[in-house]
Amino acid sequence: MKLSALRYLVAFADQLSFSRAAEQCRVSQPSLSVALQRLEDELGVTLIERGKHHVALTEVGERVVAQARISLEEVDRIESVAQSGKDPLVGSFRLGVIHTIAPYLLPDLIPALRQVAPGLTLYIEESMTALLADYLKYGTVDAAIVALPFDVPGVDTQVLYDEVFEVVVPRDHPWVGRSHISTSEIGAEDVLVLKAGNCFREQVLDACPEISHTDASMRQGHSIETIRAMVASGYGVSVLPKSALSDLYKSDLVVSIPFEEPAPLRRIALAWRRSSVQDTVVDALVQAVRIMNKPAYHVVV
Repeated sequence: MKLSALRYLVAFADQLSFSRAAEQCRVSQPSLSVALQRLEDELGVTLIERGKHHVALTEVGERVVAQARISLEEVDRIESVAQSGKDPLVGSFRLGVIHTIAPYLLPDLIPALRQVAPGLTLYIEESMTALLADYLKYGTVDAAIVALPFDVPGVDTQVLYDEVFEVVVPRDHPWVGRSHISTSEIGAEDVLVLKAGNCFREQVLDACPEISHTDASMRQGHSIETIRAMVASGYGVSVLPKSALSDLYKSDLVVSIPFEEPAPLRRIALAWRRSSVQDTVVDALVQAVRIMNKPAYHVVV
């Protein structure tokens, strides 16, 4: 019996979908399906009811999943005990980062981390917040950089920094030249937002509730860079994190304007499973953020 098959089974139990379970485990759906079929053959029981339009765990499947969770937790503890006897700052480390942070943080974080922990080899997993929560839960990543709130059982968080939002407008917009914009003014504009499911979208709507009163269904983008391009084309205005507006990402076609104080912001944190990551690694990541010295971030660690 392979541990990977047990992980696949637990993932299926959580998702009740072969495709979503495969995505969570970062394997192809056929590979996951074959592994689960082999597990059933090995155990001599049917774990999953497979209908044309419906899949579910059998009664014995539910009991096997419950035991598999216990077994996998014990395996994680064994790995943690073994790791504690090694230098935690030497070897590989899998770091998850949400989409709206990764492109703007990593070019500075990775060199800073090399200074603090040169023996640590970093592997990056860029994804949505909900998926990163699953990746942490099942050990696909060791830690993740996310926006708060991030409430996941068994996961600790350490605040890293605060990042303010700014308004982005086309260069011929009437607001160009103004020193500040009020959040109450945004609702009168055609506002471009990220598609549903992205935590940054929800943070923007919370900061500027007037936006949610407008029909923004046709003014959505999949990424910050898509939103920026749409603003540049005159399709509307938007609200972006300040890190996406640094000199490295500036465009002559758009202008960023600060909000009136207190400006809306997001709080960024490091999240990790309590049983899997040592304090030494957490401290190294926190120290790397401190030495970046990025104007876009108000470091609070």
